[in-house]
Amino acid sequence: MTRAEAAYPPDGGAPETPDRLRRRASRLLSQLTARSDRLINEGLARVDARKWHYAVLASLQEYGPGSQATLSRRTGIYRSDMVGVLNELAERDLVERAPDPDDRRRNVITISTKGRRRLRRLDKVLDDLHDELLAPLGPAERDQFVRLLTRLLDHHTRT
Repeated sequence: MTRAEAAYPPDGGAPETPDRLRRRASRLLSQLTARSDRLINEGLARVDARKWHYAVLASLQEYGPGSQATLSRRTGIYRSDMVGVLNELAERDLVERAPDPDDRRRNVITISTKGRRRLRRLDKVLDDLHDELLAPLGPAERDQFVRLLTRLLDHHTRT
C-alpha cells in the first residue's frame, strides 16, 4: 500500500478521520452529497446545463404540462428561482409557455420537441456521471443503495 492509499482509504475516508465520525451516517451522507453535487454540477456545466434544467424537463416529460407553481412543487425548486430557470429553458427553445385557458394570469409550461431531445442527452450525461459516482459499487449494490436512500428520503419528507 502506498502512502497516498494509506492516507486516503478506498472507502472514502479522509486521512486521520476519527472512527466515531466515520460511523455517523449523517456525516457520511453530507460529505457524499458535497462530492456528488460537485461532480454533477461540473459534468452538466460541460454540456451547458444545470441540474434544475434537468429537473424541470424531467418533470414536464413525466407528468405533462404545468404551471410555474406546479413545477416548483414537483421539482423542489423555489418559486422565486423557477422564473429564471424557465427563462433559460425558454431562451433555448426547450420549453414553451402559453397562457392558461382557465386563468389568464398564469402560464402553462410544456416541454418542446427540442426539450425532449435535450432531456435524452442529459439522461446519458447523468448516467455516465452516476457511473463515476457509484464506481465502487456493483449493479446490485447500486440498486440497493438507491432503494435505501429513497426509503429514507420518503420517510423524512412525508407530510
